[in-house]
Amino acid sequence: MSDQTRQSFLQRIGNLTRSATSLRARIRRGIGRSSPEVAEPESEVAPVEVTRQTRTPDGQCIYAIGDVHGRCDLLKKLVEQIEEDSKSLPNGTKRVLVFLGDYIDRGLQSKDVIDFLQSEQVQAFERVFLMGNHEEALLRFLNDVNFGKQWVRYGGAETLYSYGLQPPPNARAAMQSHEAMQAYQRAWDKVWTEFRNRLPENHLKFYQGLQHYHVAGDYLFVHAGLRPGEELEKQTVRDMLWIREEFLDAPEQFPQVVVHGHTPTDAVFRDNRRIGLDTGAFISGKLSAVRLFGDEVSFLST
Repeated sequence: MSDQTRQSFLQRIGNLTRSATSLRARIRRGIGRSSPEVAEPESEVAPVEVTRQTRTPDGQCIYAIGDVHGRCDLLKKLVEQIEEDSKSLPNGTKRVLVFLGDYIDRGLQSKDVIDFLQSEQVQAFERVFLMGNHEEALLRFLNDVNFGKQWVRYGGAETLYSYGLQPPPNARAAMQSHEAMQAYQRAWDKVWTEFRNRLPENHLKFYQGLQHYHVAGDYLFVHAGLRPGEELEKQTVRDMLWIREEFLDAPEQFPQVVVHGHTPTDAVFRDNRRIGLDTGAFISGKLSAVRLFGDEVSFLST
């Protein structure tokens, strides 16, 4: 696949994932108005100069990694880069890896990613694992067989493949008769049962033990973002895993700079309020990380 094709596909994915939230926001803004809202053309936003001063805790270097989405090959390469980079740190520096969630789905190495995250290759670092909306979806499927039909539409099929299973095919044909629908449901029941049986115990504990956010120094790490105007204690898990437009486009700053993934872009994003690290690894081949040490901010990528 050419670079131009990957960039075009990545842009479409980003536009699609943001469109539903944007529509809801426009509908809310229009409620109660006596006349239709007139749409104005969007103008390009000039790059923002970063002037905000932030620091990590003393003696701590943090590497935060964006959405992996089943690309264990890229994750291994990036961790190798981080290991090499960390050799230049002063003796005694605490090295911390913060993973922003969405380890699985879309990429066929989803199971391999979880195996790698629990391997000795990352044991030299202190590790913080955050939950993404795709891990939430897996846990929901474990408790509700009927959710599988929705999960596979946005990447769950690849995760099932990675665990040696295949989702039932031809959902449309199942609508043609009552017997076909029953057969389709039985097929899903079988996949659900097999997945629950095959999922290693250490993988289940990993998924169940994921954190929703992490605060260190002047930084807050979360998968998707935060709702503007709400204190951290009042933030909902739903927003931390799913929010997009309301967080991305809001002008106000939070008490900490928010480091997040979830919304893919062709390059990392940084301004005075947030650092976005989802560079669409599953299709772009670019898995990105930020290095935070003292007041220094730099980036690594595959």
